[in-house]
Amino acid sequence: MVFKFKNRNLSYEVYGSGDVILLLHGFLENKSMWDDFIPLLSKSNKVITTDLLGHGKSESLGYIHTMEDMAEAVYAILSNLNILKVKVVGHSMGGYVALALSDLYPNFVTDVCLMNSTFQKDNEDRIELRNRAVEMAKKNYKGLVTASFANLFAPESRIRFKSQYDDALKVALQTTVQGYIAAQKGMVERPDRFDVFNAIPGQKHIIIGKKDGLVSADAIKHIITHTKIVLHEFSEGHMSHIENKSELSYFLNLFIEK
Repeated sequence: MVFKFKNRNLSYEVYGSGDVILLLHGFLENKSMWDDFIPLLSKSNKVITTDLLGHGKSESLGYIHTMEDMAEAVYAILSNLNILKVKVVGHSMGGYVALALSDLYPNFVTDVCLMNSTFQKDNEDRIELRNRAVEMAKKNYKGLVTASFANLFAPESRIRFKSQYDDALKVALQTTVQGYIAAQKGMVERPDRFDVFNAIPGQKHIIIGKKDGLVSADAIKHIITHTKIVLHEFSEGHMSHIENKSELSYFLNLFIEK
């Protein structure tokens, strides 16, 4: 399905009926990452997937997409569907967008799962890496994406899930250079949103892979002590929907039923 937002096409899909579950993909992904989970999740719920700005079949607004820009685009789709409340699962960058959505529309989001994601802002080293990647993307985009993509998987997962790895890389390479640059710049600008996450009225979960080189459980464990935020550690890397698919399916089924 297509929705017009600021004269740009946004792509989304709706499955099933019932309470609304919003699934947000990560950087260099698109809504197809959720395909294997849709049959389970849509049995008794309305499940909505979207291509975020500059990803999949959704067009770019410019050369920077803040997390707020992405959240506003998602909210425009949901508002057009007359949706009043949502539970949100966001993978990686999708988690940042979920928190921006919660920040902008606090009465709209009831529950959030940050999947291989965090409420923390980038540190200086990560900001420098993103800025360097933006410059490299202008010169050798395919080489940059191909080289950096390997870091998303645990080393053994690149072999064990080679077919899925290759498919996910193909999706990543379909993202335009503009979409890549706009998202990287937007992620650099995002603030720390611990207070936003902690204030969400319902469930607050974080899923982190023990072999994830991008998100560290140790970096957030002490921050969430004495809160109702629940941390789950899976065995593999950043791509839990591929590397820990059965564990994620079990968790998501519990998440949507509570």
